[in-house]
Amino acid sequence: MRLSTTSYLVLGMIALRGPSTPYDLKRAVSRSVGYFWHFPHAQLYSEPDRLADAGLLALDTEEHGRRRKTYSLTDEGRAALREWLAAPTAEHFQMRDIAELKLFFNEAGSPDDVGKLAREQIRQHESRIADYEDMVARHGREEWAEPRMITIELGLEMEHAALRFWSALANDDLDRLRRERTERDPRD
Repeated sequence: MRLSTTSYLVLGMIALRGPSTPYDLKRAVSRSVGYFWHFPHAQLYSEPDRLADAGLLALDTEEHGRRRKTYSLTDEGRAALREWLAAPTAEHFQMRDIAELKLFFNEAGSPDDVGKLAREQIRQHESRIADYEDMVARHGREEWAEPRMITIELGLEMEHAALRFWSALANDDLDRLRRERTERDPRD
């Protein structure tokens, strides 16, 4: 059976949180990896069945009431997840940023569009930085959260980089941004 990134996301979430329903997975994803990994959440309702059919998850269905399905990791599922985690990742990160796509096509729009886009992006990146900093303030010192804080640090770095860019664009100061990048480039 071919496993997709969504397959590993499901296996990983269940490994971290324990037995989970698809709804539990959806909520957990929206509060964690959903900040940086976007995909159709409907997959969280179909993928666990596929993984259970492959023997990577065990399925327990309530006998009465809503007949809720709860999935837990099998030894085979844990082994598949560990193998995936240990394998090198040769692919470069993917960035599907609609704002960057709009920026690329900016000359086909109105001259005011770039400034409006930049101001909105500044607002969004400042908001995401505040969200991440709030997570660090709430959970950064908790032992269970410490391994996950690494991801938030990467998120903060990326958000600050995007904020620097959009702020420089909004202030018509891209030359300063280029100079600063050249000054801190360790390859020189």
